[in-house]
Amino acid sequence: MINFQDKVSFIWSIAEVLRGPYKPEEYGKVVLPLAVLRRFDCVLESTKHDVLTNFEKFKAMNEDAREPILNRIAKQNFHNTSNYTFQKLLSDADNIADNLRDYINGFSKTARDIMDHFDFDRQIEKLDNNDLLYLTIKRFSEIDLHPEVVSNVEMGYIFEELIRRFSEHAEAGDHYTPREVIGLMTHLLFLHDDVSILTKPGLTQTLYDCAAGTGGMGSVAQDYLLSQNPTAHLEFFGQEINPESYAICKADLLIKGEDARNIRLGNTLSNDQFAHDKFDYLISNPPYGVDWKSYEKPIKAEHEEQGYNGRFGPGTPRTSDGQLLFLLHLISKMKPVTAENPQGSRLAIIMNGSPLFTGDAGSGESEIRKYVLENDLVEGIVALPNDLFYNTGIATYIWILTNNKAPLHKGKVCLVNAVGFFKKMKKSMGSKRNEITEEQMNEIVRLYGQFQPSEYVKIFDNEDFGYAKITVERPLRLNFHVTEERIARVTDQKGFANLAKSKKKGDAGHFEMEEGKKLQTQTLYVLRTLESDTVYKNREAFTKVLKEAFKEANITIGAPVFKAIVAGLSEKDETADVCMKNKTDIEPDTDLRDTENVPLKEDIQVYFEREVTPHVPDAWIDESKTKIGYEIPFTRQFYKYTALRSSAEIMEEIKELEASILEKLKKVMG
Repeated sequence: MINFQDKVSFIWSIAEVLRGPYKPEEYGKVVLPLAVLRRFDCVLESTKHDVLTNFEKFKAMNEDAREPILNRIAKQNFHNTSNYTFQKLLSDADNIADNLRDYINGFSKTARDIMDHFDFDRQIEKLDNNDLLYLTIKRFSEIDLHPEVVSNVEMGYIFEELIRRFSEHAEAGDHYTPREVIGLMTHLLFLHDDVSILTKPGLTQTLYDCAAGTGGMGSVAQDYLLSQNPTAHLEFFGQEINPESYAICKADLLIKGEDARNIRLGNTLSNDQFAHDKFDYLISNPPYGVDWKSYEKPIKAEHEEQGYNGRFGPGTPRTSDGQLLFLLHLISKMKPVTAENPQGSRLAIIMNGSPLFTGDAGSGESEIRKYVLENDLVEGIVALPNDLFYNTGIATYIWILTNNKAPLHKGKVCLVNAVGFFKKMKKSMGSKRNEITEEQMNEIVRLYGQFQPSEYVKIFDNEDFGYAKITVERPLRLNFHVTEERIARVTDQKGFANLAKSKKKGDAGHFEMEEGKKLQTQTLYVLRTLESDTVYKNREAFTKVLKEAFKEANITIGAPVFKAIVAGLSEKDETADVCMKNKTDIEPDTDLRDTENVPLKEDIQVYFEREVTPHVPDAWIDESKTKIGYEIPFTRQFYKYTALRSSAEIMEEIKELEASILEKLKKVMG
């Protein structure tokens, strides 16, 4: 691990001078942009004089034409034409605010855009008004952030640690990914690529992160590929919704001499900034359990209007959790396998446990799982230890997907249980109490790569996670008895109450309430004439008797009222005949309706006859309601039964504890 904590501690000590005018959670608004500015200042220091000299020569040119010339002189993808540096700003304390603005405005367009997204001008005014601006600039000028002193990787650590400290009270979903977790993801991402791909001279590949944060995933992936192939180039693309994280990520690329335009600001799900792009590798740690209801309209519209031509063809999950939307988004960015691109794309994404199993058959979540499994996209899933992240301790999983599986892996999914592969940290960092050592990382990668069942690895067919959810119906059985008690129930029926509101057309077609009440009275009279000890166990027979009684009384009532009367006079009776919807179809009893999940590999009828029929012989399957669902019950696959302790053993322990307590009480009481 690179030792960067001394620099973080120094910068954090600068933040302490802000106490008072700034709350601790607001320190980042000052410290992060000034850290970026100081980094820029150090990077440009050696070429500053040459840039200023040549700026005078090309001053008449417009900025767009002049920028590439001065960038070459600065030996960076950006430059600064202001006469000020951090050191020179300190020479004029009275005008430091105006001079700092002049310094910032002297940067070329991309660097200015970065500072604009920090919204730093507002902080300059606040710092100046509280007599803190000079002191803060002075303290920052004391730390050397030149790339020869602080490498790009180390600078990335510094930024992420500062952000973590400034964000300790952020929501669980707004976490930052520890570098060892990114390292594991990266190893898994590149694991199955041919050696010829990773060692090909001058190789150029693309990597995309749809929730880029400060760009940590891109940096680690780039370092890994360079370690495998020093001549390779991994071009990083990313989109980030948080302006500060976006600015830091863009600054990192700018300093490394890469195209900072590859980092774009915006909501990935509702405003895709790479709508027409495909990438070789995709890696991301999107927010967990974040509600997307506030911007669901464009997402639902894309799903409904574009279908599989858009990103969300398989479906959309509930609006309380958008993780699976990020997964679908990344899948849409995979390069198809072609003769020109035979390797396709690989994807690594971290999600919590919810996407594995949340949502019943037919739900958006289940339909998305169905899509990725039936299209053989899921290569494997690795369960990580808890307490790895700074702002959440929940269980997390790395999903690895590819559209070009190795022959041995086709139709298969590898589950690796790595929850025990961690080392306790000597000192917690927020919620992060555990870390994965390099040795443990290598072992996880080895287990995943071997693709062999073991204590920690299980291999499944895609279909093993699928099931048919069948609806089991049982017949409705009712008896019918005309008694005073059941007649009273008839009067409580809504349909019977509506009888009083019946319309009878008079000369003017007016509503006549009294006619309805009269009809109610006549109906009750007819029912009471049918009171007897006879209990009917066949609905058809009873309704025939009831209709004849009303016909003899010359009373006409509508079908809804008649149904209400029959319902009031009925009771469930397992010994009664089944009720029929029509001459051929049995009416199901909705209270007895049940469902069964039948594994896809099993014949539904065979399962039904084995598991259902012996218990309820009159049941049947309503095939019109059958749905196919998918879930990945990861924890269940690695569950180990622990035998309960015997009562004798527990009793013996209780006795020992009682004896120990009595002994201590004797000492206390003397």
